[in-house]
Amino acid sequence: MFTGIIETLGTIKGLEKEGENLQISIQSNITHELKIDQSVAHNGVCLTVVAIENDTYTVTAIKETLEKTNLGEWKVGEKVNLERAMKLGDRLDGHIVQGHVDQTAICKNIEEADGSWYFTFEYDKSLNNITIEKGSITVNGTSLTVVNSKINEFSVAIIPYTYEHTNFNSFKIGTKVNLEFDVIGKYVKRLHELQA
Repeated sequence: MFTGIIETLGTIKGLEKEGENLQISIQSNITHELKIDQSVAHNGVCLTVVAIENDTYTVTAIKETLEKTNLGEWKVGEKVNLERAMKLGDRLDGHIVQGHVDQTAICKNIEEADGSWYFTFEYDKSLNNITIEKGSITVNGTSLTVVNSKINEFSVAIIPYTYEHTNFNSFKIGTKVNLEFDVIGKYVKRLHELQA
């Protein structure tokens, strides 16, 4: 379980195919605090630490994860958002995030707004995920508030701190991102479908 509050950025140091899996090595300033078998969210994708060497650790992404996320498009040298699992008893500053990506989206517009930025994302509506105005959404693991919610599109406002401390500062029009829709909203939607 995560909060969507990004702790730090990591740098991809190695990508190695192993059958249908992908071994991903990441250099990070939190590596020394990690343990084997610990869960870490990478751009919102929960992956398990399988090896640690100096300031670099390795995680494994299976075929299903590669198909549902943007991990298969990662390149050595790229920056990824990192968050360790939340501790019981801590404040929940973001929202409840599982680290299970629902689908990807494409950045359609970036608008600077006097010191902050509006990013607009479009996603495939056939997967039946929804956003609501002022609801929560996780973009590349970052807990954000939805603005301008539409059937298959939404925007988020990014403050300078978030822009500087996440990989939002590397987004361009056409960038593919990972989305995790609000888990409470998903349950409400499912209950409504069952009652219909």
